[in-house]
Amino acid sequence: MASNLETLVTVFGGSGFLGRNVVRALCRRDYRVRVAVRRPELAGYLQPSGKVGQVHTIQANLRYPASVEAAVRDSQVVINLVGILAEGGAQTFDAVQAKGAETVAKAAAAAGASLVHVSAIGADSESPSRYAKAKAAGEAAVLAAVPSAAIFRPSVMFGPEDQFTNRFAALARMSPVLPLIGGETKMQPVYVGDVATAIADAVDGKAKAGATYELGGPEVLTMREIIEAILEITDRERMLVPLSFGLARLKAAFLQFAPGAFKLTPDQVTLLERDNVVSEAAKAAGLTLEGLGITPDSLEAIAPQYLWRFRPQGQFQRKNA
Repeated sequence: MASNLETLVTVFGGSGFLGRNVVRALCRRDYRVRVAVRRPELAGYLQPSGKVGQVHTIQANLRYPASVEAAVRDSQVVINLVGILAEGGAQTFDAVQAKGAETVAKAAAAAGASLVHVSAIGADSESPSRYAKAKAAGEAAVLAAVPSAAIFRPSVMFGPEDQFTNRFAALARMSPVLPLIGGETKMQPVYVGDVATAIADAVDGKAKAGATYELGGPEVLTMREIIEAILEITDRERMLVPLSFGLARLKAAFLQFAPGAFKLTPDQVTLLERDNVVSEAAKAAGLTLEGLGITPDSLEAIAPQYLWRFRPQGQFQRKNA
């Protein structure tokens, strides 16, 4: 039987939040991993994910097809994880998530490699969100170039290095009042480790060719319920002040230029107007984590393992203990 070490997997965006988890999952299955990133000199922390020589980083930028083609050369599998939540300079939604996805797909097709593409729940060519439109355009371009590609649409992801639960926990540490935008909007938070496992399963050949999977956690929660859970985990009592989408959009016009946890763009507000959950069609077709044989972990089970550092008394001293 051939060893997975004979299979080279190129991962675009392997240094990001999802990427580092995907790299670890692939290394545990003994694949050779080539990580294609814009700044390989800053991705050295990925080396311990595998055995000596198992992980190799290479420079590539989705806006430059020649660099993408070089990164894909000799690969049997290509994974595209690249995505942005906010635009900046040349890194626009269209350039990265639509045209960039097309560039990766065409390079994979030319190399004869199979392709796994990560999009997002909510990808819709008719969406008022430019982010969601670009995601949908990327999916269409991927399937046009590689009809057998497996597409994964995760809901909002959480995990130790996320910009979701950590962001709200950081805001709660700094402010006694938290704005609540889209408090009744439903989400299905999914653990990043489960998404990485699903992608590794696709590399193993367990995903249906040409299918679009929707990946969500075991619970559907409103935005209010998610923030309340984060406050409970971090032992913080904070006032939640609901903001209308109109007022939130006005604030975002200024906060889009803010740094770190305070950053909020008008397009992100638009995204919060729609639920972000696994569709009934995906469930019926078995195009979910459960359909891949993965039992998803809940926010309640995982988040305390890393959000404890935001508690006033640290890891072992909860106020109600």
